[in-house]
Amino acid sequence: MKRYAFARRLVGVLTAGWLAVGRATCAMAAVVRSGWWLPENVSTYGVEIDRGFYIILWITGIIFVAVEATLLVFLIRYRRREGCRAHYTHGSDRLEIIWTIIPALILVWLAFFSQNLWAQIRGAVPEGAPEVEITAEQFAWNVRYPGDDRTFGTEDDIETLNQLHLPLLESVVIHVKSKDVIHSFFLPDFRVKQDAVPGLTTKIWVKATKSGDYEIACAELCGLGHYRMKGFLTVEEPAAFAAWLVQAKSEM
Repeated sequence: MKRYAFARRLVGVLTAGWLAVGRATCAMAAVVRSGWWLPENVSTYGVEIDRGFYIILWITGIIFVAVEATLLVFLIRYRRREGCRAHYTHGSDRLEIIWTIIPALILVWLAFFSQNLWAQIRGAVPEGAPEVEITAEQFAWNVRYPGDDRTFGTEDDIETLNQLHLPLLESVVIHVKSKDVIHSFFLPDFRVKQDAVPGLTTKIWVKATKSGDYEIACAELCGLGHYRMKGFLTVEEPAAFAAWLVQAKSEM
C-alpha cells in the first residue's frame, strides 16, 4: 500500500510539474504576442532580429521550466526519510553525453540560423547611400554630415550635438567611433547596437520604416556621466530631411 501511495504522489508531482511547464509556455506565448516588452521596430531588419530573439527565448525558457520542474520532482522523490540511507551513484554516461550533445547541436544550429542575418547587417553595407559620422565622447554624441563633396573632414561638413536626423525609407551608412573610452551606440527601436571603440571606425547601416522621434542611448558604462549620455533621433521625409540639413548648416 505504501508503494502505491508513493506512486500516486509521484504521479501527482510529475503532473503538477509538467502542468507548470505548460502554463509557463502559454504565458510566454502571450507575452510574445503582446510585444509589450520590446519597443516598436522601425527598421527593415528588425523583424529578423526579433525572430531570432524569440527563438532563443522559447528554447531557453522551455528548458529552464522543464529543468526546474524536474528538480522539484527530485527534491520530493529523494528527500530525507527515516530508515533510508544515502546511496552514492556515478550517474549515467549515456545521459551525460546526450545532454552535452543536444545543447551543442542547438548552438551550432543557432549560429547557422543567424549567419545570413549577420551577413545582411554587417557584410552588405549599401553602396552609394548617404553617410553620417557618430563620434562618442564623455558624455555626448557628436554627429557629422558630409557636405556637397560627400567627404568627411572638409569645411562644408555639417555638425550637430546629440541630434541625428535620418531620411525615411532610405538606407543610411553610419560610421561609429569614439574619442576617449568605449561607448555603445544603441538605437532600441531600430535594433541597432554597436560599440564605439577608440582608434577604430565601424560601419553600420540602417533603413527607417517609420517617421518619428526616437532615443539614442549609450549601452556601455562609460564613466560617472553615463546616465546623461542621451541623444535624439528624428526620422522624417526626405524633403524635410534635406531642409533640416540646410537649416543646420546655416546655424553653424
